[in-house]
Amino acid sequence: MQIASLSEIKKELKEKTNHELTELVLKLTKHKVENKELLAYVLFESVDENHFISKIESEIDLQFAHVNIKSNYIINKNIRKIQRYIVKQIRFSKQKETEIALRIHFCKNLVDIQSKYDINNTRHQMLIRQIELIRKALTLVHEDLQFDHELELTELLEQVAH
Repeated sequence: MQIASLSEIKKELKEKTNHELTELVLKLTKHKVENKELLAYVLFESVDENHFISKIESEIDLQFAHVNIKSNYIINKNIRKIQRYIVKQIRFSKQKETEIALRIHFCKNLVDIQSKYDINNTRHQMLIRQIELIRKALTLVHEDLQFDHELELTELLEQVAH
C-alpha cells in the first residue's frame, strides 16, 4: 500500500468540515500516545513556552531524583530514558531556545550525577554530545540569547572541569 503525499493529504483535509476534522484528530489521538502528547502541547502548552520549559525542567529533576543507582548500567539506562523524553519534548516545541534550555538543564543534572557517583565514560560521552548539540543550536538563535546561554554553558563547563 502506497501512502499519500503531504500535498494530497492537505487537499483532502481542506475539503473536510469542522466536525469531520475534529473526528479525524480525535481518532489520531486515540491511535498513538505520542499524537495525544503533541496535540496537548499544541493546544495547551505552546501559548506559554516559558511555563512549558519550567514544567519540563521540573519533570527532568523528578526523573533524575528517581534514577536507580544499583549499577552504572542501570544509571546510564535511566539517563538515556530521560534523554529520550527531552528529545520528544524538543521535537514538540521546535524552538531552539527551548531546546537549549532543556539540554542545559539536562547537562546540569548529569553533572550532578557524575559528581555523586564514580565517573563513567558513557555518561561523559553523553555530556559531550549534549554540549555539542547546545553549541549547534546556539548558532541559530538571536545574539542576546546566545550570550545568555553561552554564560550558562561556560558555567556548566567549569563544573565539569572540577
